[in-house]
Amino acid sequence: METLLIYIAKSSGLLVLFYCAYYFLLRKETFFNSNRWFLLAGLVTSVILPFLVYTKIVWIEPTPEPSYTPTMKYSQLYVPNSHVIENSSFEINWNYIILAVYCIGFLALLIKFAIDFYSLNTVLKGKKVHQQADFKFVDIDQNIAPFSYFDYIVYNSSMYTPLELENIIEHEKVHSDQNHTVDVLVSRIFCVLFWFNPIIWLYKKAILQNLEFIADNEAAKKISDKKAYQYTLLKITTHESCVAITNHFYQSLIKKRIVMLNKNQSKKRNYLKYYAIIPALVVFVFLFQIKTLAQEKERKEVQEVTKKVDPIAVFKIQKNTTDKELKEMAEKLKLNHNVDVVISDVKRNAKNELIAIKVNIQKGSNGTQTLEIEGDEAIKSCGIIVTTEDNGKEKIGILTDDEIEKPIVIKNRIVEIRENNNNSVASPTPPTPPIPPVFPGGPIPQAPPVDMSKMPKPPVVPANTKDKVAMAKFDKEIAEFDKKMEAFEPDMSAYEKQIEEIMSQREAIYDKEMQKYEVAMEKFNADMEKFNQEIEQKYGKDSKEYKINMKQYELDTRRHDIDMRQLDKNMKLHDKAMKLYEKELKRKERESKRS
Repeated sequence: METLLIYIAKSSGLLVLFYCAYYFLLRKETFFNSNRWFLLAGLVTSVILPFLVYTKIVWIEPTPEPSYTPTMKYSQLYVPNSHVIENSSFEINWNYIILAVYCIGFLALLIKFAIDFYSLNTVLKGKKVHQQADFKFVDIDQNIAPFSYFDYIVYNSSMYTPLELENIIEHEKVHSDQNHTVDVLVSRIFCVLFWFNPIIWLYKKAILQNLEFIADNEAAKKISDKKAYQYTLLKITTHESCVAITNHFYQSLIKKRIVMLNKNQSKKRNYLKYYAIIPALVVFVFLFQIKTLAQEKERKEVQEVTKKVDPIAVFKIQKNTTDKELKEMAEKLKLNHNVDVVISDVKRNAKNELIAIKVNIQKGSNGTQTLEIEGDEAIKSCGIIVTTEDNGKEKIGILTDDEIEKPIVIKNRIVEIRENNNNSVASPTPPTPPIPPVFPGGPIPQAPPVDMSKMPKPPVVPANTKDKVAMAKFDKEIAEFDKKMEAFEPDMSAYEKQIEEIMSQREAIYDKEMQKYEVAMEKFNADMEKFNQEIEQKYGKDSKEYKINMKQYELDTRRHDIDMRQLDKNMKLHDKAMKLYEKELKRKERESKRS
């Protein structure tokens, strides 16, 4: 209940804010269309903005809990079987009374709204409608002021002269064309919702008045005699009957309409007045739309906790240790002790037992330790030991079951522990992507020359094509000409065959190179995947080195894509060249025949 009342109060306050801005700053300006959208924006803002609440949390110190002191009486701590007797009295809940009054007014205006719709339907029902373009004209015989309702324009033609009727229709066309009925209905709905706020009725009046200014201004541009239009306004004032939910030609503020009709256009700099509402809205938000919540900090009892850390941590590698366990061991060393461990060269026998392994260990800038074990039999236990001193400093060491201190050979297995003074393990070298092949080039043999002097001359077509004897002779000469021309075709056929052989050889070479390239790309992708795993295992995904190598990999991949696109482009150019070449051969062949 309280929330609803607060919302209504905030919304009404915003309506007052927009109406005051319009009344004191904008109502005398000739920016009628801008004023229309400003007033509608005020209605929308008054509905939406009260819902937008920013919650700000302020943390405060917790209040101390009451504790027992010797001076407190027992009754202050606990009173068993206590009974509280309250004086009951009748109280009026004003919230419910206010809500009941609001609902009564709301229902009354809602019924009035429905009656107005019924009255409009009564006026339009059974009337003859004349459709013209986007407008529906209805000529009635009732003494009602002309009005428009969406695309309907209603008037009584018997009450006006043709010139007056033309002025009225032009005015109502503006209302209908710009959908002013929507503004009327919206303002009426707000009057039903906020009927208790006197400003909303003034707000509605401002909306309707501005709509009339718009219609007068637009209609006056299309009417040659502006003075006759003003006389029409004065004549319509004698009609007192009008439909409430429509744009009717009659308005009580005829004087203001005539004044605005003859007023000079406002200066463009006056548009700045629209921005005056922004600081007011900002102040409204800061005053009413920021909700501050105070929350107590969590009570933390001060306790001295002695953290016991195991001074020795051992990570064992045995013959049955799986690859997953090796990876988990490296991750634990990195997480718990900030130790970089890279495990590589892992080999296993038929029983899946470790027979070879290489472990690189580094902590900070303390140098690198490397453990390498190679052989044919399963390894003995070895591992990594982390020793924590009293001052918290950690030391890393490598141990085997025999606590090997130096490189030795046990049976056929070489076990070596060596210390490197380098501050970092050498990074694996990324593989180099293969270069795509280029289609083989080379010179193309020239077409065989044609001796034009030996070329037979084609026969001449008879002047009279209806002469059967002449046409029979011409057909015989054409047959002999074609027979002679066949003698020149072997040279061209041999040339075409030579070209096809050359191109087929080059295509075979290119296909073989492409097969090699595809195999090399598969190997490159496999090597790149292995390289990424090594980098990730050595440095971790979040390390700088991993990001640098991944960028390099992306560059190589992008370069490969560019090479492949260039390859496709070259193939298309080759196909295009071959087509042009074939076209040229056919052209030469046609020229030889024509010659």
